[in-house]
This record gives sequence, C-alpha cells and structure tokens, in this order.
Amino acid sequence: MDAKILVIITGAILVIAILVSLVMMRRNPNRFTYDTAHGTRPRASEGEGNTSQVAFKGRFTMLAAGVGAVFAAIFAKLWSMQMVSSDYYEGLSNQNQTRTVTTPAPRGRILDRNGTPLVTNRPCLTVAAYRSLAEDTVTVRHLANVLGMPYIAVKRNIQNYNESAQSLHTVASDVRRSTVAYIQEHASFFKNVEVVERTERYYPYGSLAGHLLGYTGTITSEQLEKQDDDENKSAGTIAYKSGDIVGQTGVELQYERLLQGIRGEQTVQVNAAGAVTGRSGAVPAEPGSDVKLTIDLSIQQACENGLAHAIQIAKQNGHNTNRGACVCLDCTNGEILGMASSPELDPSVFIGGVSNDVWNQLNSEDSGLPMINRAISGQYMSASTIKPLSALAALKHGIFTETQTTMCSGWWTGFGESDGKWCWLHSGHGTMTLRNGIVHSCDPVFYDIGKGFFYDKDNPEGLQEMYRSWGLGSSTGVDLGGEASGRVPDAKWKSEYFSSWSESDRTWNGGDMTNIAIGQGDILVTPLQMACVYAGIANGGKEYVPHVFLSAVSRDGEGDTVTYKPKERLKGDFAKESHLNLVRDGLKGVIYEESSDQASHFTSLSTTVAGKSGTGQKTNEDDYSWFIVYAPYDDPKYVVASLVEEGGFGATASLYAVRDVLGAIYGEPDTAGTTAGDGAR
Repeated sequence: MDAKILVIITGAILVIAILVSLVMMRRNPNRFTYDTAHGTRPRASEGEGNTSQVAFKGRFTMLAAGVGAVFAAIFAKLWSMQMVSSDYYEGLSNQNQTRTVTTPAPRGRILDRNGTPLVTNRPCLTVAAYRSLAEDTVTVRHLANVLGMPYIAVKRNIQNYNESAQSLHTVASDVRRSTVAYIQEHASFFKNVEVVERTERYYPYGSLAGHLLGYTGTITSEQLEKQDDDENKSAGTIAYKSGDIVGQTGVELQYERLLQGIRGEQTVQVNAAGAVTGRSGAVPAEPGSDVKLTIDLSIQQACENGLAHAIQIAKQNGHNTNRGACVCLDCTNGEILGMASSPELDPSVFIGGVSNDVWNQLNSEDSGLPMINRAISGQYMSASTIKPLSALAALKHGIFTETQTTMCSGWWTGFGESDGKWCWLHSGHGTMTLRNGIVHSCDPVFYDIGKGFFYDKDNPEGLQEMYRSWGLGSSTGVDLGGEASGRVPDAKWKSEYFSSWSESDRTWNGGDMTNIAIGQGDILVTPLQMACVYAGIANGGKEYVPHVFLSAVSRDGEGDTVTYKPKERLKGDFAKESHLNLVRDGLKGVIYEESSDQASHFTSLSTTVAGKSGTGQKTNEDDYSWFIVYAPYDDPKYVVASLVEEGGFGATASLYAVRDVLGAIYGEPDTAGTTAGDGAR
C-alpha cells in the first residue's frame, strides 16, 4: 500500500466523521430558544437537571468517542501495514504468485557382487503438460492425434490428481523422436506442453532374477497412510507424496530407502487461477545410492537355466509342470549367490503401470502364479531331504544307534499289518544301518525312528524339537519380503488345526510320526529353509542368516557407505560330532553309491559332493522332485537346492538343476546326459 492510498483513506475517514456530526446535530433543531421577554439572548430550552436533552448530549459524546476510537484503530492498522509490516505482506504477495514443485530423482542401480548392473535406468523422452491444459479441448485433441492415443486417455493423464496442479504431468513416455520433433517444431500449437527427459527402470538381462529384484510402481494410498502412522516414522524416513515411484516387491522394496533418490525442486510462477505462467530457479535432483547384491551373475544365470533344464526333463518324462525353484548359498556366511523361481517374472511389465488384464494373468492359476517367489514363499513337503535331521534326532535320544539295523522287505508293519507302509523300493533294501538308510533313502529305517519317538515317554516330540533346532517351522530372516515360515506339526497343532474333527481323529498318532520322519504328511518347508539346513550340516551346525544385500555404493561412486556383516542365525542340535560325521558320510554316499546313473553326473566334477534326493507325494498330483547338495565335501563352500513341483523323482528332474549350477561354479559342465532313472529317490 503506497502513501497516496493512505492519504485518500485518511481523508475519507475525516469526511465521514464530519458528516456523522452534522447528521446528529440536525436530529435536534430546537435545542436553543429565544427569550422574548428579556430580549434576544438565547437560553436553554430546559433547566440544568436530568432532562432528555442532557441525556442525548451524553449519548452523542459517547458515540462520537466510539466512532473516533474505531477510526483510530483502522488508521493505526493501516499505518502498521504500510510502515511496519510492508516487507511481510510483500512476501505473502510473492508467495501467492509462486509455487515450489518437486522433480523426480533417478533411482539407484542394483548391481551383482562384481558390479555388473542387474537393474539400471535409461533416459526416455516424455511428453508432459500442466493440469490447466485439460481445459483446452482443441489442444488436447490435437496432442492425442499426434501421440496416437485416445483423447480421453490423454486428458486423464493431464488431469492426474496424484500430482500437484503445478507439477508437470506425464502424458506419454518413450515418445518417438519424430513425434517429439513435431511437437517442438509446432510449439505455438502446443502451449503448456513440454518435452522432458526422465528415467525409467531398465533390465539389461530381461526377466533374470525378476522375483528377487522385484519391481517398482506408483505409491499406493495404503503406503501413504502407513507413512503417516507415527509408529512407522523414524529419523531419515523419506516423506513420500502421491504419484511417487517406489519399490513394491523384492530388493526394490526392501532397500527402498537406499535406492530412492532426493527430489529436486523447481520454482514456478502462477496466476490467480493457479495456472503455471513461468519458471525460475531450480535445485537438481540427486540419484539414489547403488545397491550391490551378493548375487553372482553367472551363478544366477546357472540357477535360472538349470531350473528350466530340470523342468524340461520333467516334461520329457511325462510330467506336466512349469513350477519350481533353485537356490545357491555360500554356507560360510549366508550369502545368496543365485535364486530362481519358475514361472519367471518380468519386472519390465510394471513400468508405467500394469493393465488389469496383465495383472489378472500374473495372479492366475492357469499361468502358474508367476508372482510367487517359490524359493522363499513356496511351502512343500520336505520328502527324504529331511532324513539327515531324523537320523540326528534318533542318535541323540537313543532311538536308533550307529550300529543298529532294520530289515527292509519293502513293506513295513511296525504298527501291525493293517497299518503297514511301503518303502519306496517295493522289493526292499535288505538289512540297513542308519548310515546306509540315508544313502539308499530306506523308508523303514525312518519308520522305526518315528515309531520309537511315538512310544518314547521322555521325548515324545524329540523329532519335532530337532527339526525346529535347525530352523524349520520359522522364517530364515532373509532380507526379502513374503517369506513363508513352513510348519512342523505336532499333537497340539493337529488338535487345533482340525478342530472340527472328532476328538479321536485329531489325536496325534503313530502314523503322523512316521510320516514326518520321512518328510511326508503335514510338514511344510521352503527351498531356502532346506538350503540353510544343509548349509548347517556342511558347516558344523552353524547356520547364517541368508541375505542378498552386500553393500550400498555412495552417491558419488567412491566406495561403499554400508556393508553387510554376516549374522549367525542358529546352531543346529546334535549330541556328538560323530553323529554329524555319520550323516555327512551318508550324504556323500547318496551321490556316489545310491545309483550308478546318479553318480555319473558327479564323477565328472573335480570336487567331491554330498547331498540328498527327495520325492514328495501329494494326493492327486505327480511327485515333487527335490535335490540338495553341498560342495566341496571336505571344505564346504556352496549349497545348491532345487525343487520341481510335480516333476517326478528327485534324481529324474531336480538333479539336473543342481548339477548345472555346480558346473557353472567349477567350469565343469555335466557330461552324463539324461541317464538318471527311477532307481534313485
């Protein structure tokens, strides 16, 4: 407000005050009278007492004082605004003319352990516009024709209410250069339309490690609400806004805080309607930190290709399957070197949003539910891969000794003929020690163990306790979301889970115990859990927390800012070192003694291998194929576990995935061909 306006307002106040006085005086024209008897000297028409004229005079004085006080206050405020707070109000005026909007920051890259990019960013030309353009129907329709997009789609993108009105709204990404050139050459026809260069996620190796890496997408309303929850706030937490691109699964989600960059800022001028009329100073965005994983690209490729090979072999053997998992661990520190899940997941389909049709397909049973990372979320019967733990439990509690034997005729009748059970080899194995029971996966040996625990009053759940001590029935703590815990069933669980059954039917019985002793029945495990178990067996009982994070690379690219330190998860239970050595020796025997066909795949390796096959059974489905190994036998370093759903016997499908991974690690591919037969379980 300038001085002229202040003078005008002050003059107006004085005029109003005079007019008020005149009006009030005219309301009583007979206030004075003439004394005709004593001349022309005026006299008061009434006496000096408490008359109506005196009262009116008092009220007029009070009114005048009140009016004066009001105008004095107004004058003081005007003076304050002009002389004292002029800078403050000038600042408010400027704020009403400008807005500060944020600009997106490139996400950090995801690298393998050797620095090879698994996920990076690529520049893309983007056509963007301010929301006010939506009111210009002619320009919007012209733009839609040039982009080859439906008019309503272009208008909806321009109006996008996930972003502020003053932000540039993405209309189309990855626009052809010829289209960009046309828009720029005819800029007068495309007011409030701009071409900007932004970045999008790029996957150099396609769908490789798609489940592990995860995908990004626009932040959801649920994620924004969770952010506002005080309980989830902490120092350094990124304040997200509607429209931000964030990690949704896998590493992209788990390490969002590292990968998410720091937004830039752009100051824009706006008119009274809020439409952008110009731009001024800007602060550039800072890219997120690069994240280096424990994954080795060559081993990851071997896991993916090996799993595909195993599935192909299963199909050749008459099994209709496309589902499975393969995991490779470093047993000395818990690093995940490779992790594959089938059907594969291509993260690139989520760039720019995924259609309902594609989303439904990704979650369809007919498509094999490709959204599931079966390595950590798939829950399966462990089959014979659990037999080493059953042996350790039996040795610890004296249920079965190192020299004890079982006579396997192919049909076990430990609970009577009516409750008899077959060995997988119906012709029988003959006399079996515990060590040879592991080597040949002889079921009656482990039926005897289950029966022993069922009748053991001192340790009726010694078998379950052994399983739990090696981590079964609980999550491994892997730094990937969606991990399943599996299940170790016992009497309490059965009673509660089948609560609608009769009391006799939900009572834990001998058949339940013999089932879990061979990895069948109600026991559930994940491929990662079993890989950790075998890592513990190879490593003297010690299991590390499995992880994919190795380090975070500083934003300037010079060195690592955060490095993962291995964490011991647990120490598996066993009574004596000799017990563990018996189990290890039995696992080596599985590879080289159980079947000559099976051994032929591993004798071509320069290192000695130990492991176990497994064949899970499920009603109305084909057998589930398991194979788990560790190597070298004398100085363990690697564990490889594979599962093929409905793939047949372990040695007829999953073996090939495991052998292909070992071949990639040691540079010694499998030369045996597809020779393994049904004689190996």
